[in-house]
Amino acid sequence: MTDLARPAFHGFEQQPLREYAERAYLDYSMYVVLDRALPFLGDGLKPVQRRIIYSMSELGLSASAKPKKSARTVGDVIGKYHPHGDSACYEALVLMAQPFSYRYPLIEGQGNFGSSDDPKSFAAMRYTESKLTPIAEVLLGELGQGTVDWTPNFDGTMEEPSWLPARLPHLLLNGTTGIAVGMATDVPPHNLNEIVSALLRLIDDPDATIAELCEHVKGPDYPTTAEIITPAADLRNIYETGYGSVRARATFIKEGSNIVITALPHQVSPSKVIEQIAAQMRAKKLPWLEDIRDESDHANPVRVVLMPRSNRVDADQLMGHLFAITDLERSFRVNLNVIGLDGRPQVKNLKMLLSEWLRFRQDTVTRRLNHRLQKVERRLHLLEGLLVAFLNLDEVIHIIRTEDDPKSALIARFELSEDQAEYILETKLKQLARLEEMKIRGEQDELAKERDKILSILQSSAKLKKLVRDELQADAKKFGDERRSPLVQRDAAQAIDETELVASEPMTVVLSEKGWVRAAKGHDVDGATLSYRDGDSMLAVTRTRSTQQVAFLDSEGRAYSTPVHTLPSARGNGEPLTGRFSPAPGTSFVTIASGDNNTRFVLASSHGYGFVTRFENLVGRNKAGKAMLNLSTGSAVLSPATVANLETDRIVAVTSAGNMLAIPASDLPELDKGKGNKIIEIPKAKLSTERVVAVVAVSPGNTLLVRSGQRTMNLSFKDLETYLGTRATRGHLLPRGWQKVEGLEVQ
Repeated sequence: MTDLARPAFHGFEQQPLREYAERAYLDYSMYVVLDRALPFLGDGLKPVQRRIIYSMSELGLSASAKPKKSARTVGDVIGKYHPHGDSACYEALVLMAQPFSYRYPLIEGQGNFGSSDDPKSFAAMRYTESKLTPIAEVLLGELGQGTVDWTPNFDGTMEEPSWLPARLPHLLLNGTTGIAVGMATDVPPHNLNEIVSALLRLIDDPDATIAELCEHVKGPDYPTTAEIITPAADLRNIYETGYGSVRARATFIKEGSNIVITALPHQVSPSKVIEQIAAQMRAKKLPWLEDIRDESDHANPVRVVLMPRSNRVDADQLMGHLFAITDLERSFRVNLNVIGLDGRPQVKNLKMLLSEWLRFRQDTVTRRLNHRLQKVERRLHLLEGLLVAFLNLDEVIHIIRTEDDPKSALIARFELSEDQAEYILETKLKQLARLEEMKIRGEQDELAKERDKILSILQSSAKLKKLVRDELQADAKKFGDERRSPLVQRDAAQAIDETELVASEPMTVVLSEKGWVRAAKGHDVDGATLSYRDGDSMLAVTRTRSTQQVAFLDSEGRAYSTPVHTLPSARGNGEPLTGRFSPAPGTSFVTIASGDNNTRFVLASSHGYGFVTRFENLVGRNKAGKAMLNLSTGSAVLSPATVANLETDRIVAVTSAGNMLAIPASDLPELDKGKGNKIIEIPKAKLSTERVVAVVAVSPGNTLLVRSGQRTMNLSFKDLETYLGTRATRGHLLPRGWQKVEGLEVQ
């Protein structure tokens, strides 16, 4: 190709932006998946964790050594192997030292390494010291025995292990969490003895099913004594699919009348739980509780004391409610997504995890044995040459003294290798004593036996499996412990209905003219005698119970409701209803009603229309209320009247002109909402001056009180026959002097 035919190079490469962005994003995502977020199945570590453990071993920070400043370790890690932020590296170190975060901590910390109440409250790395724990030996013990591949560090000046030769499946023992690009991992911790037991079963029976392995691995084992309440079938499904969730629940005991929470689910903060419960108490949604106290200390890391209001409170029922509404019961996601031996991320079931790790372990043991075999054979080779020199000592000394190149002369005379000749020349004179021959032959015999043993193991898969089995059992005996998280099958907690939590007490709800509301205990409260804000006074009163709802009607006929027990005490001025509800601008609250859902009321307007409805129709969760009573122009809402019996009660209406009409309650329709039917007639010409003053329901045996000024007229149920008439008629005029009626009351 001529120079003219060659394409010109301008010092840069051109390519479509789409291709560049796609390749760059894929490179980044693979880096995050493989080199940051997901653990390797073999040693169960992410790169930063592996580098921290390796750096500490290189610094001589073994379990028996004196700890060093954590800043020293972090400096080594980020300076030699992990060129990232020091704070993230130190946080990873702290996590491996927290006994409430790791089931089997790999690092022993001295100083403030956080608490279960606030795991991130650890001191700065310049203040804390750290070293490895004894169980870290499981990861590092075989590191220098040819068991791992080594790769250059980030700047190529040193080498670091690609993985650690774990003797136990650390991935399942301590678990891990991580978020990569497009995938995540959530592996829960497990009990060492259970995992080893399952591995031994798999060694003996490679065809064991997941269900059979689950006979050994009962479920996760968190570093807390909180109960795992997930059913066994659901746990088995997690181990079969690699996906699912585990539900954990706090444990509690009774001490007298108090309830003491003794353990919380993994990673649940006592202070957060206390705040959640306190918030419910402030909102008056936990009337069973008098107080809550945190008595946690060094001896009792979790001790939260709940003090019920009385001895009659059912502790199990109360705790069941708290489990449902707070973090006392919590679910943990499980996603067994890890990087396998093939270097690819995959969601694996329990058998895949254990089988693949056993393959990793057998490969590691094989590499360790081959490495040792090479050393033994090399030592035997050197001893063989040394023995030749010892048996021909005078001649060897003569050659060394007289020859210019004694190494070549020794090789030629005794048919030695270069290594043997070099070793002979480096041997000290004191090793040439008479007794050395016995030592050499003794060492040869021991090494020969070791070589034969190693060869027999390498040539027999059964012996290799037995060696792996024996080592697993030895580590389990050394580091194994009892399960911490008990497996207790329970149903998921359900929140108790709010009304069931409230003690049923008589209450009086008082509404003021300016829309302020409050509730007083008892039914003997006179709302008129309470103190009010300047310019305010009593508007309406209703007697109810603390377990019921109270409804408020505004001037447009819309209904709003709230639980009685949530209202402020009558000791103060109460609170404005506009803080709870959102009525339309220009409207005001005019009356109240309360009762059970099936309690019937007469809703009527000042134009004489009304209907019967159940109280449940007045109850709504919308802050804007619900349309209830349709009003004609110029009419107003009257106070609702309770109807005891539709068949026997009489509805009594009275107008401002003194006309009173009594009709059977059954004559009015029962509606959910609307305008209703006409109860009493008011001529259209008089609608601007005459109105209905009140509508009440009178039962047999009750007395109707007609109030006019300072006087009151008592009418028995039988006396009402004088005013009985047909619905929508004018009724009968009250006696002279009683026609300016101010209100009706039933006793």
